[in-house]
Amino acid sequence: MRIRIVDAFTDRPFAGNPAGVLLLDAAFPADDWLQKVAQEVNHAETAFAHRLSEDAAADWALRWFTPAAEVAMCGHATLATAHVLHSTGAHEGPVRFATRSGVLVATPREDGSFTLDFPTAPLTTAEIPDGVAEALGAEPLVAFDTGPNVGDLLLELADEKTVRALTPDHRSLGAFSERGIIATARAEDPSRGYDFVSRCFFPNIGIDEDPVTGSAHTALAPFWSKRLRRHDLTGLQASPRSGLVRTEVRGDRTLLSGRAVTVIDGELLA
Repeated sequence: MRIRIVDAFTDRPFAGNPAGVLLLDAAFPADDWLQKVAQEVNHAETAFAHRLSEDAAADWALRWFTPAAEVAMCGHATLATAHVLHSTGAHEGPVRFATRSGVLVATPREDGSFTLDFPTAPLTTAEIPDGVAEALGAEPLVAFDTGPNVGDLLLELADEKTVRALTPDHRSLGAFSERGIIATARAEDPSRGYDFVSRCFFPNIGIDEDPVTGSAHTALAPFWSKRLRRHDLTGLQASPRSGLVRTEVRGDRTLLSGRAVTVIDGELLA
């Protein structure tokens, strides 16, 4: 069985967020096997997809696993899967994925990137939890719950420099949300090509820091669109690998756009 490692939300190898991608010949095998493969790949997510019948509401079924658990929604591994389908000739044009978060569509663009159509995260104002500043290493300005699909606590920090300098206590952060923490701030200099920065810490699903998180941008996009009064924005996830996510808020849907590149193409023998 072919397995590929794809760097998503980047146009160059060894940047963005790596994802394992397996295109299956038939329906999903046992969950235990899927989880073991994800543990072996040991990236933030591994995506498993299989083709659906022509009369189905989607083209491919898609699931995502971290090394520790299955997740309800993943942007970078969806982008990686769309990239593999098109680069191998397995699919042409927009691809509809049947997922735990409904049907998600990935549309290829003329510049070689893809646009993902995801549900917008419902943001609800939250109290800043006691102890989160100490665990994160910075004092939040405001806090928002991001709803069940994302499952994070979104925290706005004072500035970009503060976000970049974070050295959190990952074990302690797990107490404050279902999945983890999104830390964000306005870009210091939008002329650099991005409007806001973020970093994402997900200790509850086995990921201390996620390099570039598409699902988090379904919350970041509406959060910053309201403040900056623009529907089209670009986010920089300022992890050590780094990556750009172009966003567009359309009511209850958020479009996420980016590139991907295959860095490993091999064979899974187990």
